[in-house]
Amino acid sequence: MDGINGMTGGYSLVVLLSLIYINHSLVHFIEPSFLYTITLAVIVFNFFNFRKRARCFAGDVGSISIAFIIIFLIGKLILVTGDLSWVILLVVYGIDASLTIIHRLLLRENISQPHRKHMYQLMANELKIPHYQVALIYMGTQALFTGAYLLFRSHPYIFLIFTILTLTRIYIAFMNKYFYLHSRKHLPLKKKDWYSNPCNS
Repeated sequence: MDGINGMTGGYSLVVLLSLIYINHSLVHFIEPSFLYTITLAVIVFNFFNFRKRARCFAGDVGSISIAFIIIFLIGKLILVTGDLSWVILLVVYGIDASLTIIHRLLLRENISQPHRKHMYQLMANELKIPHYQVALIYMGTQALFTGAYLLFRSHPYIFLIFTILTLTRIYIAFMNKYFYLHSRKHLPLKKKDWYSNPCNS
């Protein structure tokens, strides 16, 4: 998931810092130097990307690459502990991605085609919230739920279900309130508007 400045790098940094803490304080599942190296690389990337006018971008290759690395790390953690509830480390992205796919299927769209229907894209494009603020919202939300999960580890699956239901409700409420802005913006022009629109001359 990418498309706005700071999103990929900022969210990845939250997940990686969480994994460093887990690896150091809770369960050793991987060589620490690997985590430190990846985290340092993401910090350097954020220096150039997490700003109003980014100087470099992750693009599809960068976002997919860091996704594979993070999924590998969380997968390794799950294999070592036998605990699937660690997927909560990606729950904010997971809910947005999953529900956006379902939403697009309901709209009978081709989900393999590019789009701008993610919740964070609506926030940045339709609501005009600055990119770095949107990224901070996603980072803060993920950090909040990860921190709470680590505090309430005695009932991990109950907390995971609670988190999924909470984020799902927030997503649906947001879309019910603001998705019309995206729909109205991308409505096809009527014939009379087509001829009067100077962009089509």
